[in-house]
Amino acid sequence: MVSDERRRVLDPEQDAAALKALTHPLRIRLLGMLRQDGPATASELALRTGESSASTSYHLRVLAKYAFVAEAEHRDGRERRWQAVHSVTSWSNKEMGATPGSRAWLSLSRRAQIEHLEAALVQHEADIADGRLGQEWVGPSGISDLMPRLTSESLTELWEVLDRKLEELTARDAEDPRAAQVVLLTAGLALAPRESGTEPDARAAETDAAAETDAEKAS
Repeated sequence: MVSDERRRVLDPEQDAAALKALTHPLRIRLLGMLRQDGPATASELALRTGESSASTSYHLRVLAKYAFVAEAEHRDGRERRWQAVHSVTSWSNKEMGATPGSRAWLSLSRRAQIEHLEAALVQHEADIADGRLGQEWVGPSGISDLMPRLTSESLTELWEVLDRKLEELTARDAEDPRAAQVVLLTAGLALAPRESGTEPDARAAETDAAAETDAEKAS
């Protein structure tokens, strides 16, 4: 689990300018790369994103202005290296839902997380296929799309249990050389009941997809 000093908690009122800075998709991507892969120069990030070094350099300076990134130790004096200041950015969903601007940012950030999941899946499959990850990772790796019926209190409890267990396992595996970086994206999104006859095909497809996933996980 991430310690408090490695976590950035955003407040929609106090951090309005910082939130606005994070609405640019390339900035979100650059921050994610620095968190996942470690320090890099603007030129290195430009090669990995397909952008110009002038563009990545500009967006890194914006991220630095709002304390999301900072200069890292340089290998030489020729070019700046940047590193993420925090491992995680978090916030209160309730507070973020208070204003249209923060709600828009919340929606954008969630879609960026979905894009991260897609990119992580592509990398995971390539790492398995090319032998960069051992076959012991094939079994436990996967994606689940369960659709349980829960109260808001139970969903809150589920998040708390997950946080505690993740903290326990992260501490246990901290010094284990077999441990690898794991992309763990979790979602708990309540859906209002649909009226009878409303989009039946889509609803049936969702149910079928969930059932197929359950069967795969059980096999």
